[in-house]
This record gives sequence, structure tokens and C-alpha cells, in this order.
Amino acid sequence: MNLLFSWIGNVPDVAVPFALAALGLIVSERAGVLSLGAEGLMLVGALAGIGTQLTTDNAGLALLMSMIAGGAVSVLFAVMVVWLRVNQVIAGLALVFFCQGLTSLIGTLAEWINRPVSGLQAIALGPLARLPLLGSLFNQNLVVYLTPLIFLLVSWYLKRTLGGLRLCSVGENPQAADAAGVPVLRIRFLAIMAGSSLVGLAGGYISVASTHMWIADMTGGRGWIAVALVIFARWSPGRALIGALLFGGIETLIPQLAAAGISLPQYYVLCAPYLITLAVMIQSAIARRGADEMPCALGEPYVREERR
Repeated sequence: MNLLFSWIGNVPDVAVPFALAALGLIVSERAGVLSLGAEGLMLVGALAGIGTQLTTDNAGLALLMSMIAGGAVSVLFAVMVVWLRVNQVIAGLALVFFCQGLTSLIGTLAEWINRPVSGLQAIALGPLARLPLLGSLFNQNLVVYLTPLIFLLVSWYLKRTLGGLRLCSVGENPQAADAAGVPVLRIRFLAIMAGSSLVGLAGGYISVASTHMWIADMTGGRGWIAVALVIFARWSPGRALIGALLFGGIETLIPQLAAAGISLPQYYVLCAPYLITLAVMIQSAIARRGADEMPCALGEPYVREERR
């Protein structure tokens, strides 16, 4: 029972980075921009968050700087794919390698590696935190509580507002959107920055709220799993949140089993998240149906003079 209680209480903390990163990717990909740079943007957000936390000892400001850093670095990617029309797959991969090297260099020169910080602390929600079995779910940090609200707001914006409908139209048929007076390139640029800010927040959460320190390449492939999670969710924010809880539950279960004395092969533990990712990708390929599918213009650069 102690194992079960501990597992339930840790799932939200592990799921939040997956959820926020996937949501950020959905925002930019709904506008037709294939975003494979989540791993790099998460590293930038993690480094910015821990650097701010070490210098100001303010966790809220640290997470804000993570968002700003993710959005700022994404400008480079946005310029390449929106205005210069560089291949979006190549640009995304290049962004990951650039961010990996940059964060490792800055983290080493600034001597931020393995320096613990107080970070974001848990907030117990009164009597709810003392409930049997489910009480640990109500003893989380502020970002965990805000994540469902963020998903609701983004989903409402995409489906119920004029700006969200324009963003989705740019991802579905940029030629028709342009003919209707929608500024395609501007919306794509802003969607990349907004989505990357959420991805940066996901990285900042890992360093400021989860591990409370900076380690080189500390995201550990979570950005790539978020890419797969978007496909699993079929670009739907609601499904992405459910998928993040699924991944978070599985990733949390492995160390819980080890702590309970259940022997697991080391290499299986290391590769388990990626095996699960492959299984999810296969399942998504087999069961492609439903209203929320891949945007029709995803990955395609837009040039006004071209007509398809």
C-alpha cells in the first residue's frame, strides 16, 4: 500500500514536463510548423531556470525566465523555417544539437552543475491532502495545480476564439487562410514562440521543481518523448494531457518497484520509456481515426506566390 500511495503522489510531478512540452508542440504544429527541437528548448529552459534560481532565489521568477529563454531561442528556429524556408526537420535537429552544446558550455563556465537550490515547494490543499489514498495528489507544487488550467485555456483558445481558429487554418490550408486576409507568416512565427515558451517552462520545471539542480543533458530524452506524445494525442490538448499522465505513471512506476526491492535489469529500466514510446507510435499508426488528426500543411513552408 505504501508503494501505491507513493506512486500515485509522484505521477503528477513526473507527468507535468511531458504535458507542458507536448502542449507547446501542439500550439506550433497546429500552425503547420513541425517542431522537433523540444529536447533542446527544454534544456535551455532548465538552464535559465536554475541560473535565475541560483542568483535570485525566486522560483516563480525562475520559471518565468525559463519561458522567456525558450521563446527567445525559438526565434532562431522561427526565422529559419518561416522566412528562410529551411527544411523543418533539419532545422529542428540542428536546434537540439545547438542547445545541447550551448547549455553544457554555459552551465560549466557558470559553475551551476550539481548546485542544489530550494526550488518550488509543495503546497498542501488543507483537508484534501489528508484524504486516504488520494491525499498525496493534493500535496503538489503550484505548477501541477495550474497545468490542467493551462490546458483548458489553450484548448479554449484554439477551438473557441478567432485567433485560435486563424492559427489552425494556417496549419490546415495556408493558401486559403492567406486569401482570407490571415497573416500566415506572422501567425506561424508567433505560434512557434508561444509553443516554445511552454516547452521552456517544461524544462524549467525539471530543474527548479523536480531535481532542484542543473545537470548537463538533464532532460534525458523527455523532449523526444513529447514529440511522440503529440502524435499519440493526434494534436489534441485533451488527449495529450491523458497521454502525459500515462507516460508519467509508467516512468514513476519503475523506480518505485526498485525501491520496493523488486529486482529489475538495469538496461531494461533505462530503455523502458523508449520501448513504451515505440509502442505508442505503433498504436497511433494502427488506429488513425477521429476528428483531431495531423494538420494538412504540417511541415510545409509557405510562399504566397505558390498555389497548390
